Amino acid sequence: MTNKLEGKIALVTGGTTGIGLATAKRFAEEGAHVYITGRRQAELDAAVAAVGNATGVQVDSTRLDQLDALYSQIGSAHGRIDVLFANAGGGSMLALGDVTEQHYDDTFDRNVKGVLFTVQKALPLLAKNASIILTGSTAGSSGTPAFSVYAASKAAVRSFARNWILDLKDRHVRVNTISPGATRTPGLVDLAGPDAAQQQGLLDYLASLIPMGRVGEAEEIASAALFLASDDASFVNGIELFVDGGQAQV
Repeated sequence: MTNKLEGKIALVTGGTTGIGLATAKRFAEEGAHVYITGRRQAELDAAVAAVGNATGVQVDSTRLDQLDALYSQIGSAHGRIDVLFANAGGGSMLALGDVTEQHYDDTFDRNVKGVLFTVQKALPLLAKNASIILTGSTAGSSGTPAFSVYAASKAAVRSFARNWILDLKDRHVRVNTISPGATRTPGLVDLAGPDAAQQQGLLDYLASLIPMGRVGEAEEIASAALFLASDDASFVNGIELFVDGGQAQV
């Protein structure tokens, strides 16, 4: 490793599995002390053990009181945040005619409200030249059957980055969106249900849509997140970085 984040304090929300966990590991390998959040304590404890140089805090990012407690803990221990990866979120598939108010509220609370207040409440702790990374999705700029609510929530996340770089320009804080394509994570395969054959069928179908002929791995998204977090991206601000094997480009 190259110690690109040596001595940095990083926060990865939704860091107990998939892209969040892979990124937390990579940040720690590169020298950062990583705070990881998750909603379930057992998974959080396992993630902290896997990452090593990490602190786990049980947080539901849609709960503002829990975000306040998180930042109070980080502030007391370190007084700053150098890298914020607002990654917590998720969604499920429902056709337009089946969308319910509960489905809408749950999706937008997790992907929009949670991201908004995760960033807003971090502002007092953000160091000069801090990097904020938002998790978007290729779904936010393309069409997918039965995925409109999730897609709309990710389009909102991408819009946040464009606007926040103006709000934060005097703070010298960068804000970028990373938009994975189909990536082999529990969150993706679970869309197909518990049957292993159906899960593999979903991955095979998604791979057929990608110019590189395969789905991505969480570690590949983590490498891109590391770039945005590090000084290598010191003049990269407001972008949407697609890490999708070309999926959104054709």
